[in-house]
Amino acid sequence: MIYQGQAIQVIALEDNVFELRFDREGSSINKFDEQALTEFKAAVEALQGQGDIAGVLVSSAKDAFIVGADITMFHGVFSRSEEEIVEMNLGLNQIFNALEDLPCPTVTAINGLALGGGFELCLSTDYRVMADSAKVGLPEVKLGIFPGWGGSVRLPRLIGVDNAIEWICSGNEKRADKALFEGAADVVVPADQVRAAALDLLAQCKAGKIDYLARRSEKTSPIKLTPMDAMMAFETAKGFVAGKAGPHYPAPVAAIKAMQKHAAMGRDKALEVEAKAFAKVAKTEVCANLVGLFLSDQQIKKVSASHAEGAAKVEQAAVLGAGIMGGGIAYQSAVKGTPILMKDINEPAIQTGLDEASRLLSGQVERGRMDTKKMAASLSRIRPTLSYGDFAEVDLVVEAVVENPKIKGAVLAEVEKQVGEQTVLTSNTSTISISRLAESLARPENFCGMHFFNPVHRMPLVEVIRGEKTSDAAIAATVAYAQKMGKTPIVVNDCPGFLVNRILFPYFGGFAKLLEAGVELARIDKVMERFGWPMGPAYLLDVVGLDTAVHANGVMAEGFPDRMASDNPSAIAKLVEQGRLGQKSGSGFYNYEKDRKGKLRKQPAPEIQALLDSVVIEKRDYSDEEIIAALMVPLCMETVRCLEDNIVASAAEADMGLIYGIGFPPFRGGALRYIDAMGVAEFCQLADSFAALGNLYKPTDKLRAMAADNQRFYS
Repeated sequence: MIYQGQAIQVIALEDNVFELRFDREGSSINKFDEQALTEFKAAVEALQGQGDIAGVLVSSAKDAFIVGADITMFHGVFSRSEEEIVEMNLGLNQIFNALEDLPCPTVTAINGLALGGGFELCLSTDYRVMADSAKVGLPEVKLGIFPGWGGSVRLPRLIGVDNAIEWICSGNEKRADKALFEGAADVVVPADQVRAAALDLLAQCKAGKIDYLARRSEKTSPIKLTPMDAMMAFETAKGFVAGKAGPHYPAPVAAIKAMQKHAAMGRDKALEVEAKAFAKVAKTEVCANLVGLFLSDQQIKKVSASHAEGAAKVEQAAVLGAGIMGGGIAYQSAVKGTPILMKDINEPAIQTGLDEASRLLSGQVERGRMDTKKMAASLSRIRPTLSYGDFAEVDLVVEAVVENPKIKGAVLAEVEKQVGEQTVLTSNTSTISISRLAESLARPENFCGMHFFNPVHRMPLVEVIRGEKTSDAAIAATVAYAQKMGKTPIVVNDCPGFLVNRILFPYFGGFAKLLEAGVELARIDKVMERFGWPMGPAYLLDVVGLDTAVHANGVMAEGFPDRMASDNPSAIAKLVEQGRLGQKSGSGFYNYEKDRKGKLRKQPAPEIQALLDSVVIEKRDYSDEEIIAALMVPLCMETVRCLEDNIVASAAEADMGLIYGIGFPPFRGGALRYIDAMGVAEFCQLADSFAALGNLYKPTDKLRAMAADNQRFYS
């Protein structure tokens, strides 16, 4: 042992070969935190001090290699000046360069996941041996940055410009076979042979059978492209990536520009270009918000784990209601390994649910994410039934029948008599009070809400709603089941609309106010899409279903009459009266036609202009900024109220609920981060400028107190 730290050891092997091993004490993973970076420098210096060094093996004692940098450091680091960030990155790169410049061959044994800075370390060695089960990647763009420890320099020199741009700008993990094919890995072997194969590769280098210096030269020299070829490659990529990333995510295009600028440079000069470009994106608000979201997501996972602690296992589930939603829930449960009964009262409904599950599974097969054997196994986990015959063995039931409190209450009371005394009952209601539904049950402590979002297979969020009498055991089982389904559960307290819909409908209320002022709906949608929403409010309402929106709005108006009730007939209600229910009926605010692939495409609906004119109260011109504020202020204000009313436990859970549940623009960080970015006092002033539009826009007393004290939702 020539170096011993808490995260890294350097061990002398036979024949003057040394092993630099990552093995963080007291942790199940390796990551580059402050301790590991300090020890990495000391470990490389220890290797430099070995005069007779013949080879270096870089390895990990954990199941994963290195999962990347410690992201909890990012906010602190990125709050520094650009010059300080550049200096920091160049200092860290000196360590990677020192490893790369050792007077001997170097090989990394990638036994598991190697991401971000972990993979950049791998790139700094001469060769890489991967386990066939391992994955590598540079996911930095998902945090609003790009690789800053040599990744944008070494990767294009190793695997070519086009491949490197795809790796860096997508941020996706790559399997071993893909890495081998494109040249990022040199050898792929079974996991138990990785170390031996890496040592064998070192031996071949030592014996002169492999020219490791030639490989090293490739990574430290300019990219071998003519100026014309380089220009074509980078300019074409910039246009494509900019179109795909959109205007709100600057990091992918910044990465391409940096690679283009340093393509004709040697390593050291290229790293200076990388560091300067990295520092610019690290200082953007987008980066701050995306890093914040990552940390919030980690926080939510910890909270969910605490809720699920000691949970009873759900080994057999059931869903009541076999429509599109029921079929989606059955699919998600089955594909993640939990058998599920799917019950309805007639065969056509059962068939609809089975068809939905089959369609989703077939799509997985077509995209190469599943083979037919796994598809068959998943389908076999879904058992359709018209009776309660096997319900005595069910651990958890998801009720997903029509959104009507009387019907739901009757169905829940009926199924409660068919299941065991410990079985957890849940309702997939989107608005109806859980405490109210529990009134029909003999064991209300076993009941909670489990609100999935449509489409179930795509939307990551599940709201787990605690009623007045819901037990911790019921919450634990439901959270654990949602996690097993691959979802992100957020536990919220009961109220009309719970968290997400309670916040969403004031946004729709702002949309109604704009229509009452005569603002063109297509313009509203375009402004909000440019703001970052995946679709504008009119289009979103068509997707939700206008009849569903009318029902939910009635629930909200009853629960919060001071701000959500209105005496004016809405355009949404009038469209429903005409049978225009949105996409489900082929017409709503827009008309819908199927394209060649069977996907619905929206078209303008000029025939509804007279209806829209009929809801105008007083025409008023709105700027684009005022349109944004008219919609965002009530949404953000209701988020504040949910936090103050203890419907949701933290700002992080509130913001992640909006991002995972309704597609709030991630680069803006969530409603409460949006207020923080504007400034709480400035937000209150903006809200006050819309006071004439009613209580939806009225700041709470606590928010005004925060403004007076210069407080924030996030430290």
